[in-house]
Amino acid sequence: MHQHRHACGCGRPGTTHSATKPLCALPGATPVRLNIKAATPVQPECSGGCCEADSSPGGDGNEEGDRRGSWHFSWRVSGMDCPSCARTVETAVSQLPQVVRTRVVFASEKLLVDASDDIAAAVEQAVARAGFSLVSETTPPRPASRWRENQTLLILAVMMLASFTLSRFMPHWGDMLFIATTLTGLWPVARDAWRRARSGSPFTIEMLMSVAAAGALLIGAHAEAAMVLLLFLLGERLEAFAAARARSGVTQLMALRPENAVRLNGEVRETVALAALRPGDVIEVAAGGRLPVDGRLLSNEASLDESALTGESLPVTREKGDALLAGATSVDRLIQLEVTSKPGESAIDRILTLIEEADSHRAPVERFIDRFSRIYTPLIMLLAALVMVVPPLLGFGAWLPWIYKGLTLLLIGCPCALVIATPAAITSGLAAAARQGALIKGGAALERLSQIRAIAFDKTGTLTQGKPQVAAVLCFATLSQDELLALAASVEQGSTHPLAAAIVAAARERQLTLPSASQQVTLAGSGIAAQVDGAQVELLSPGRVDVLTAAQRAQIVEQEEQGQTLVAILRDGEPLGALALRDNLRADAQVAVTALKKMGIESMMLTGDNPRAAAAIARELDIDFRAALLPPDKVDAVRALGQQQPLAMVGDGINDAPAMKAATIGIAMGSGSDIALETADAALTRDALPLLPSLVALARRTRATLRQNIAIALGLKALFLVTTLLGLTGLWLAVVADSGATALVTANALRLLRTRRE
Repeated sequence: MHQHRHACGCGRPGTTHSATKPLCALPGATPVRLNIKAATPVQPECSGGCCEADSSPGGDGNEEGDRRGSWHFSWRVSGMDCPSCARTVETAVSQLPQVVRTRVVFASEKLLVDASDDIAAAVEQAVARAGFSLVSETTPPRPASRWRENQTLLILAVMMLASFTLSRFMPHWGDMLFIATTLTGLWPVARDAWRRARSGSPFTIEMLMSVAAAGALLIGAHAEAAMVLLLFLLGERLEAFAAARARSGVTQLMALRPENAVRLNGEVRETVALAALRPGDVIEVAAGGRLPVDGRLLSNEASLDESALTGESLPVTREKGDALLAGATSVDRLIQLEVTSKPGESAIDRILTLIEEADSHRAPVERFIDRFSRIYTPLIMLLAALVMVVPPLLGFGAWLPWIYKGLTLLLIGCPCALVIATPAAITSGLAAAARQGALIKGGAALERLSQIRAIAFDKTGTLTQGKPQVAAVLCFATLSQDELLALAASVEQGSTHPLAAAIVAAARERQLTLPSASQQVTLAGSGIAAQVDGAQVELLSPGRVDVLTAAQRAQIVEQEEQGQTLVAILRDGEPLGALALRDNLRADAQVAVTALKKMGIESMMLTGDNPRAAAAIARELDIDFRAALLPPDKVDAVRALGQQQPLAMVGDGINDAPAMKAATIGIAMGSGSDIALETADAALTRDALPLLPSLVALARRTRATLRQNIAIALGLKALFLVTTLLGLTGLWLAVVADSGATALVTANALRLLRTRRE
């Protein structure tokens, strides 16, 4: 799978064509993966023969053909204050006939478009007609002009003060100035309402305000019409400030990634862009500098500040060969490292991708509120029209009072507070989790995490250190301990399993010569087999071996009762001996289990290890356990436990991935395998089990905050609906209620960011 830098293979920057040239067929061409730059059309990923033929848009019209011929665009959107603005942009762009898919990521202010043709100019025009502007992602943001942002509000405030003052001495001229003030404030609001209506979004807050202010002018409520617009513009600025605060976490994260890196080419140092770096390149990072990509340390030692990524405030010491994450800071020395991540795939890039994808994994309540808000505004406008017309027609009063009440209802019906109630809480919760050292894949996962009542742990690498050591070598045949260990190590070479690494490390420590092994086959949950000197050598769990004698089993049981894990070694079906390995409990495992128990969460261990070794670990933690489980057995156990109560599965290995997928929510340890990290709904960026109770507590606070926000938004509207119909509140109080509700739900959500770590 690969992507092309340009729409064709000509290699000329800034040149685009309607068809892809056969770049893959060029001699020496190598697949590369590139960042998609803003407003730069990029032909899609292809495989097989797509590069051998013209792949210009407009194939056979089927879905796959459209997807193969799509162009991908990305911009930064300016001018968005709330999620409803993002929806307006999406609606405007999706109406273009060539658009296949469009999505606005409010958290990072990004517009992503897939299209069947190069329609960059058409997208920019559509967004401009909707009242927003697009900026290339590669263009550095301009410093905000406070005067430009606030000039309408300031002018309106001055005119409002002048109108009020003049009306005290010259009522007639004061009233005229109120009308002029209203028209001054109404013009930009009505213009935005018209733009968004033309773009396919007629029911917006701007439309509600325009109708209400114009109606107030017509019935003679000039001062209140001006006040409505002043309060509305003030609320808009407050929303913009709150949105900027909510996005600050993403902005700070993007700032962790330097624009350039110093690459070493022999003795030559050259400064290159991050997109030019490839795995295998050697780069240099000065003291105090941030790592631009993931890499492997080439220097003998380094002290790194990883707090921006893991939440750990103290610098950590890394040795030569250790893996390093982009965004970490070299504390005290110049270091060299080998690049291991492809462009766009570093730790920071992966976090940003998770944030961008969070919208597609929204919590059920968030999706419900989004659907509800789409019909809420039209219903409010219909209700307001009925209030204006029906009572006077039925003889329940004069027209003007009921029209005034209907206009007030329009303002009460503003959906801003309701629309922002859930995403503000979810985004703050996800950002707070990232600060603590955990990545959660969207609001749906955060909501499921808040509901769990039990956690199932894998043993090796999760509850234990994952760094077992060979404690004893049992010989059943004529081979010596060294010969047996060398034979086992030759079979295990290349395996990533912790037990395999321990066996190989023990053989190297004894400086043993390893025989050559071939045809290695991993037996999931059972062991590994290979051909050594023409014989079939197997390393298996003793429980999977039927040919052991009673004396041999007695030796194995004796070791297992000490909490050790045994691996039986067979050659052509004959038992040669066994290796006893010990994996110590994590120092923080007991703290985490105890904290979870205080929160009412049960803990259980699921392991493929033998029951006696598992029992020794479980006794130390005072938890239940199930042992000797193959990967399918773990899945069955997780499903059975999950039917009783919401269950989280915590693991780090490939064999844990199916069980994590079957659980209510899967949580991966940060040092786990790539498959486990990709399968999991959440991941700990540092191996600290006490993060789990802290994470669950944060999820529960987020759910409570979300419910509080919905109650505030709907409760205030219900209260002012009743007081309006009773004639107790008017237009300007309705706006105060809406702006106040928006400010309250935003401030309530931002409290999650200030929550101290558990």
